[in-house]
Amino acid sequence: MEIIAHKTNSIYSGILAAKKQNEKLFAVLIDPEDFDLETTEEFFGQLPSSTTHIFIGGSTASGLETAQVVAAVKAITALPVILFPGDYKQITTQADGILFLSLISGRNPEYLIEQQVKSVQKIKDTGIQIIPTGYILINGGNKTAVQEVSKTTPLEPKDIDTIVNTALAGEYTGKKIIYLEAGSGALNCVPYEVIAAVKKEISIPLIVGGGIRSKSKMQEIYKAGADMIVVGNAFEKGTNKI
Repeated sequence: MEIIAHKTNSIYSGILAAKKQNEKLFAVLIDPEDFDLETTEEFFGQLPSSTTHIFIGGSTASGLETAQVVAAVKAITALPVILFPGDYKQITTQADGILFLSLISGRNPEYLIEQQVKSVQKIKDTGIQIIPTGYILINGGNKTAVQEVSKTTPLEPKDIDTIVNTALAGEYTGKKIIYLEAGSGALNCVPYEVIAAVKKEISIPLIVGGGIRSKSKMQEIYKAGADMIVVGNAFEKGTNKI
């Protein structure tokens, strides 16, 4: 298979430009633990034409699994391939970029700063684009892998003031993106009123993921203010449910 040339001068600049022009972005999240490398070509053949980014990562995936999936994906698509790591061991510099996540909704120092410190030697002096991201876990109706691994409690959707203040604190401390996450396999997506409230207050791009299973729900989330939507489970096992 011919390797496709990649153009990744600035992933973040592209996200900013899309936000400014009100162009909505769509990322497909691949969990290396659930991805069959032999079906890579088939998997990409059934993705929506609106797909703009590929995120790769999972709460418990291994570094080897992640590296293998990144290599396979980059061999077949020119879309930006961005790491969405649950652990510093998942980092591979084969990717184009990395969401440098801080779980700012929780108070576990391991996911506020410790994982980030451990990752420095893996990403310094490389060409991978680092995007500081404030990651906010919202209660999606069930206990997700993020909650179990991070040992943190998600914020409650009804506590909009706390969610907004957390997002603003993320922006004020230098995050370049705010990511509202209901969690993989969440029963409910982040409520539209929460998205709208956060969007009204922050000036940086807003990503929303978790519990999104239909086009109509996507449209409402975009309307509420998401600059990018991330969907994972709807495309697992080679089935396009969106």
